[in-house]
Amino acid sequence: MATKDPTAVERANLLNMAKLSIKGLIESALSFGRTLDSDYPPLQQFFVVMEHCLKHGLKVRKSFLSYNKTIWGPLELVEKLYPEAEEIGASVRDLPGLKTPLGRARAWLRLALMQKKMADYLRCLIIQRDLLSEFYEYHALMMEEEGAVIVGLLVGLNVIDANLCVKGEDLDSQVGVIDFSMYLKNEEDIGNKESSTVSSLHSRVDSLEKSNTKLIEELAIAKNNIIKLQEENHQLRSENKLILMKTQQHLEVTKVDVETELQTYKHSRQGLDEMYNEARRQLRDESQLRQDVENELAVQVSMKHEIELAMKLLEKDIHEKQDTLIGLRQQLEEVKAINIEMYQKLQGSEDGLKEKNEIIARLEEKTNKITAAMRQLEQRLQQAEKAQMEAEDEDEKYLQECLSKSDSLQKQISQKEKQLVQLETDLKIEKEWRQTLQEDLQKEKDALSHLRNETQQIISLKKEFLNLQDENQQLKKIYHEQEQALQELGNKLSESKLKIEDIKEANKALQGLVWLKDKEATHCKLCEKEFSLSKRKHHCRNCGEIFCNACSDNELPLPSSPKPVRVCDSCHALLIQRCSSNLP
Repeated sequence: MATKDPTAVERANLLNMAKLSIKGLIESALSFGRTLDSDYPPLQQFFVVMEHCLKHGLKVRKSFLSYNKTIWGPLELVEKLYPEAEEIGASVRDLPGLKTPLGRARAWLRLALMQKKMADYLRCLIIQRDLLSEFYEYHALMMEEEGAVIVGLLVGLNVIDANLCVKGEDLDSQVGVIDFSMYLKNEEDIGNKESSTVSSLHSRVDSLEKSNTKLIEELAIAKNNIIKLQEENHQLRSENKLILMKTQQHLEVTKVDVETELQTYKHSRQGLDEMYNEARRQLRDESQLRQDVENELAVQVSMKHEIELAMKLLEKDIHEKQDTLIGLRQQLEEVKAINIEMYQKLQGSEDGLKEKNEIIARLEEKTNKITAAMRQLEQRLQQAEKAQMEAEDEDEKYLQECLSKSDSLQKQISQKEKQLVQLETDLKIEKEWRQTLQEDLQKEKDALSHLRNETQQIISLKKEFLNLQDENQQLKKIYHEQEQALQELGNKLSESKLKIEDIKEANKALQGLVWLKDKEATHCKLCEKEFSLSKRKHHCRNCGEIFCNACSDNELPLPSSPKPVRVCDSCHALLIQRCSSNLP
C-alpha cells in the first residue's frame, strides 16, 4: 500500500476543517438570527481555522535577531493587487494596541469579514501565484487547489452580519487552538436529534391532515360551481340557436339587396375603370416627378456633406501644420541654446588653451635654463677631473722628487692633499646638485607630458566644436528649408481657402439650378451627337444642361464663381452679348 504525501494529507484535513467551520458558522448564525460579536464561539473557531490555513507551508524569513514566520506578509500584499483593500490595511496599521505582525493579520481577517470582502481579497491573492511563491512553499495550501476551494466557500459568509470590536481586543497574545469538540457528534446528541425529528414528523402529519380536510371542502365547493356552470352553458346554447335563426333571415334579405346593387355596379364599372386608369396615370407621373426631385435633393445633400467634410479635413490639416510649426520652432530654440552653450564652452577651452600654452612656454624656458646650467656644471666637472689628473701626475712627479727632497716637498704634498680634499667636496656638491637638477628635470618632463595630453584633449574639443558647428549649419539649413516649406504650405492653405470659398459660392449658385442627370442625357444638346467614350459629357455651369466637349469648350467667369468655368456655346454667346450691351 503506497504511503500518502503528508503535505497532501495536511491540506485535506485543513480543507475539511474549513468546510465544517464555515458550514457550522453559517447555520448557527442563521439560527441565531442577529449580528455576531467577538465572543461567539463558532466565529472564534472560524478565525482559528483560517489562521491555520494561511500558515500552512509558510516560508521562514530570517531577521537580525530571530526567524520570523507570519501571515501578515501575504495579507499586506493584497493592497497592491486590490486597490479597495488599502483602507483596511491603513486602519490595521493605525490600531494602537497591535505590536506583532500576527496581531495585525488577525485584525485584518476580522475587518475583512465585517466588510464582507474576505473572499474577494483572498481570491485576488491566490491568482497571483508567482507573487505568493515569495511567502509560501510550493506544496502550501494557498498554492494548491484546496486554497481556491476554501476561497469559494468563503463567499457564503457574505450572508452573515458581524460587529467585532478590534480595538480593545488583545490579538497579539491569543493562542489559536482548534476545538474539535464543536464538530464531533456523540450518541446522546444523535438520540436527541432522532427524537426531535420524530416529533417534527408527527407535527407535519397533523398539519397535512388539516390541509387534506380543507382540500376536501374546497373540492365540494368546486363541484357545486361546476353544476351551476353547466346550467348556464345550456341556457347560452338555447339563446345561441335563436340568434342563428334571426341572422339567417337577415342574410336572405341582404342577399336580395346585394344582387340589385351588383347589377347597378356592373353598369357603372366601365366609367369607373376609365377614371381609375386616368388617376393611376397621373399618380405614376407625379411619383416619377417626386422621385426625380428626391434624387436631385439627395445629390445636393451629398455634395454639401462632401464639401463640409473637405472643409473639416482642411481645418484639421491646418491645425496639424500649425502644431508641427510650433514644434519646429521649439526645436530651433533648443538648437540655438545648445549652440550658445557650446560657443561658451569653446571660449572657455580657448582661454584655458592660451593659459596652458603660456605655461608650456615658461616651462620650456625653464628647461632651457636648466639644460644650460647642467652643461656648465658638466664643463666644470670635466675641468675638475682634468685638474685632478694633472694633480695626480704632478704628485707622481713630486713623489719621485720627494725621494730626494722629502723635507722640502712635504709642505707641497700637504697643500696638494688639502686641494684634493677641497676638490672632492666640490665634486660631491656638484654631484648632489646634478641629482637635484635631474629630479627637477624629470618633474618638468612629467608636467610637460601632462600639458601635452591636455593640449590633445583641447584639440579633440576643437574637433567636436567643429563637428557641432557643421551640425549647427545643417540644422540652420533644415530650418530654412522647413520655413520655405511652411511658407509654401501657407500659400497652399490660402489657395485651398479660396477654393473652399469658390466651392461655397458655387454651391449657393447651384442650389437655384437644376442639373440634368448624366443618365438622362444620351445626345449633345446643341449638335445632337450621341455620347461615347471618345465624346464625353460636360455640364454647362450656367444652364445645367449636358453638352459634348466641342460645344462646351468655353470658359467665362460667372456671378457665382469669380474664376472662369466651363459654359456651353449658346450661354457663351448670350453672356458676351450681355456684357457688350452693358458697356457704354
